[in-house]
Amino acid sequence: MDPISIPYCGPAPLPGDWLARWTMDPVLWGALALGGIWLLRAAQHRGCAGLAISCLAILFISPVCALSSALFSVRVAHHLLLTALVAPLLVHAIPRLAWPGGAGIWAAVHVAIFWLWHAPQPYAFALSSDLAFWGMQASLLLSALGFWSSLRRAPAPLAIGLLLASMIGMGLLGALITFAGTPLYGPHGLTTQPWGLTPLEDQQLAGLLMWAPGALFYLAAALWTGWRLLEPRAARVAGA
Repeated sequence: MDPISIPYCGPAPLPGDWLARWTMDPVLWGALALGGIWLLRAAQHRGCAGLAISCLAILFISPVCALSSALFSVRVAHHLLLTALVAPLLVHAIPRLAWPGGAGIWAAVHVAIFWLWHAPQPYAFALSSDLAFWGMQASLLLSALGFWSSLRRAPAPLAIGLLLASMIGMGLLGALITFAGTPLYGPHGLTTQPWGLTPLEDQQLAGLLMWAPGALFYLAAALWTGWRLLEPRAARVAGA
């Protein structure tokens, strides 16, 4: 498949120049600065807010953005951090942040949107223009915000079940990408070789990241929710 130009993050960098490829978009810098100021003022937990802002800057301003033009595996890591780290940090920073709808609906929407944008054709479309690129990023982040915020309102057993179900959904997608026998992502057909990877090897690495490390975010959240569920019971037993 023919490669597709990447209009926002720029052309795929080479190993010798990628560290100089910062995103010098004044609109993005201004949006992050203003959003960061608002977030720090509105946040109940400023540490989480500051960490979320820092992660967003790394993902969209640092050379990581350009590197994701070269390697699908970096793009997958980018999306995992956006949905499974930045989103819960924002929800924790502003606990009143809430989307309407039940946790089960948001879990299904979140996984479905993640699957959608990592299918070959929608992924290629997302890199066809700035508008499509930001549509992908916004839908991933907003669905993740809906998912993580709805879990705060859900009963603990339901939240644990949905976290484990989401982990399985992400793991299944990662497995399908890992075991695909041919390269699926045209935009990276000619961009991986300078980095010592064939397109198929890069794709397999992306699948493994989604399958194992990506699933750990959801597993860790499920274990933490379970611990908080058992903690009062443990305290009562200890005090008996």
